[in-house]
Amino acid sequence: MEPFYIALATILFLFGYLFLGLWIFVAITAVGLSSMFFLLDFPLDRIGSIMRAAMWRTATSYELASVPLFLIMGELIFRTDISDRLFRGLSPWTSFIPGRLLHCTVAGCTMFAAITGSTTASTATVGKITLPELQRRGYDFNIAMGSLAAAGSLGILIPPSVALIIYGVLTETSIARLFAAGILPGLLISGLFMLYIAGSALLRKGVAPETAETYTWKDYVGGLWEVTPIVVLMLLVLGSLYAGVATPSEAAAIGVLAALVIIVATRQFSLPMLMESLLGAARTSCMVLSIMVAAAFMSSAISFAHVPQEVSRLIGTLGLGPIGLILLIGLFYIVIGMFLDGMSIMVMTLPITFPLIMAAGWDPVWFGIFLIIGIELGLLTPPVGFNLFVLQNLTGRSLGEVAWAAFPFFCLMVVAALILIVFPQIVLVLPGLMFG
Repeated sequence: MEPFYIALATILFLFGYLFLGLWIFVAITAVGLSSMFFLLDFPLDRIGSIMRAAMWRTATSYELASVPLFLIMGELIFRTDISDRLFRGLSPWTSFIPGRLLHCTVAGCTMFAAITGSTTASTATVGKITLPELQRRGYDFNIAMGSLAAAGSLGILIPPSVALIIYGVLTETSIARLFAAGILPGLLISGLFMLYIAGSALLRKGVAPETAETYTWKDYVGGLWEVTPIVVLMLLVLGSLYAGVATPSEAAAIGVLAALVIIVATRQFSLPMLMESLLGAARTSCMVLSIMVAAAFMSSAISFAHVPQEVSRLIGTLGLGPIGLILLIGLFYIVIGMFLDGMSIMVMTLPITFPLIMAAGWDPVWFGIFLIIGIELGLLTPPVGFNLFVLQNLTGRSLGEVAWAAFPFFCLMVVAALILIVFPQIVLVLPGLMFG
């Protein structure tokens, strides 16, 4: 069979198995098996050998040890009153900005992202505190919902990010450099959100209540004290990593220990809470790692089937330059994000898109951040937008209402992605300064 038809059949296998509703890791494994057996005529013993080698190599990757540790840290923090402390601590410091407490949602999600690495945890934890308070005080509820849905997605961009760890393992890219690269784009997106909120408050009445809250200097000092545990945790995890005294896995272990110390110090520790956190992290880790080992096998099958080369040849006939290619891939990720979750998108598409990006001359660290922003956009697009579902459950509003509220922030994230295409140094400057 011609390589083009083998590549096409492999892609059809992938979408066919997903359409049947199979579990993601089963569908991915089935693609590898089907491609090798039916299209490439590999004998079963050779398929078994390739499967064992690919899965074992991924399952024993040292970098993946940080995934369950960061998940444990996030699960522990999720079960504390950190989000309440964030809202109380940030309230005085946002009172003088147009839009006032609406900025607490964006700033809170940005800070929470730096200690959890999870979008759903950031959205749900910050939202359960901020949304009722903002509604009670008379703030525009649509902006509150939309900003929360979008800012919550920063959990997979701002380090420590489980998604960046997985990208690093799949593409053999430095996880420390990826973590450094995610900081400025995350702050850029947060800044765009806050500018939109401030502009809306200046141009439209009703975005924020007419009467502003008043605070004393004690409130400002108390606000700093409330956010101190979060800042300390961020500094310990990221500081140990960027100072070169800890690997990502060791920094994750430091984070778990620091989170436990904070929880004990704030008198919130209990054995049931610890068990729930460990079980929650174990469930998520098993899901993530099972997909990872299945993806390693599928990636081997795709390589044998010459899928990346055939897709590259097909795209080459379109005459696209590096900019045209990245715009096409960005549009592809937005569309596929309407139907699949971010983890599935990453493990299924990287074996095809990553070689194209490297051939076009894009930096692998830069592309990792661009890919994560594409996945974040998928979190805001129906019918499968996980952050939209979280907000729907929190507010009781329809999926359409939540999606419409998030649409302006979706557009701002597209603007941020375009800015990073034009000015890639925004992504690359910190990794260059820190690691040369």
